Amino acid sequence: MPQMAPIGWLSLFIIFSIAFVIFNVMNYYSFIPSMPKSDLVNKTQSTNSLNWKW
Repeated sequence: MPQMAPIGWLSLFIIFSIAFVIFNVMNYYSFIPSMPKSDLVNKTQSTNSLNWKW
C-alpha cells in the first residue's frame, strides 16, 4: 500500500511492537517453575542413580 502516509506506517510499527513486547513479557512472567520440596529428596535421588546393578 504505497498510498499510506509514512506516519501511518510508523504508528502501526509502534503499536505492533508494543503488543509484541507485552505478549512476550506476559508469557515470560506467567511461567512458574516447580521447586524441589527439599534437599533430602535430591540427595537420595542422586545417590540412588549412582548404584549400578551389574
